Amino acid sequence: MAVSASRQRVSGKHRQCSRRNFAPFAPSIQQFGLLYYAEFRCGQAVRRNSTSSPNAADTWPLIARFAAAESRLGELAARRRGTSVVYEFLRFGCKQAWACLFGGAMVALLVATHWWYPRDASLARYDFLFVAALALQVTMLYLKLETPAEAKVILIYHVIGTIMEVFKTDAGSWLYPGAGLLRVGGVPLFSGFMYASIGSYIARCWRLFDFRITHHPSLQSIAILSAVIYTNFYTHHYMVDLRFALFAVAAALFGRTWVHYRIWRAHRRMPLLLGLLLVALFIWIAENLGTATATWLYPHQSAAWTAVRLGKLGSWFLLLIVSYTLVAAVNRLQPHPSSG
Repeated sequence: MAVSASRQRVSGKHRQCSRRNFAPFAPSIQQFGLLYYAEFRCGQAVRRNSTSSPNAADTWPLIARFAAAESRLGELAARRRGTSVVYEFLRFGCKQAWACLFGGAMVALLVATHWWYPRDASLARYDFLFVAALALQVTMLYLKLETPAEAKVILIYHVIGTIMEVFKTDAGSWLYPGAGLLRVGGVPLFSGFMYASIGSYIARCWRLFDFRITHHPSLQSIAILSAVIYTNFYTHHYMVDLRFALFAVAAALFGRTWVHYRIWRAHRRMPLLLGLLLVALFIWIAENLGTATATWLYPHQSAAWTAVRLGKLGSWFLLLIVSYTLVAAVNRLQPHPSSG
């Protein structure tokens, strides 16, 4: 009975927060902030009465100044179903943009330096990208746009990504055609941040969308799978490529796994494998921007630029499993109530 009463109080808090939410009718900077303040307010009320994982309110408290405006717009949002639908759609986009903050900034740097960075600058473009990425990382930590836990994931992924880059460029899988002093072998140091941005994205999504998981395999099993995946990126140059077998194992482990994500009022759900595939698609698009700006090139792009081959989707899908495992090891897996 006590547990039931507690759940009723939490549910009541959810309803109160939902009524205070708002519906932005145009994606302005102020409304972008308001979206997150609404999310934070609701999360704080529920968290005081539950054992859920830390909410974004504890993570990014930067937008508390929008409280008054959020309260006024929240009254408008609750009046019609149509405004609720529009609001949830825009909220999803804004949350995705916030999750992509580091990765999006890195892609923007690639494009901007390709078009406007001086060719004869004393600091090479690759070295500038490393300094800019490092400054961006420090700034995000200082402004609390990123948490120390996220920075930890980024650092780990930076290291394992750079090691793989050194091996792959030496094997001729791709190359960095520009000059620079800050590099290891043929790999400029900024490249590790590109891998790190993937870990950053997953870690931020985990908090922003309040992930809940059903039918999740054990962390030990996915850790073993991730280790084999990572190893196969090296060994397939010398022995049989295991990627199709790895696809099959991933399907067996995650075939029944659903990720429940909260955009606004309620959790919606998606197969985890589908989510990873969609993220891999967007990474493939970002890779095309990276090669179009001549930041790195694949062998088939040496004469003239063409799109990155679709086969890379499979590689990114497998690498995302490694990223997901790292983030899952840092965050506590929270079951959805439907899992019993």
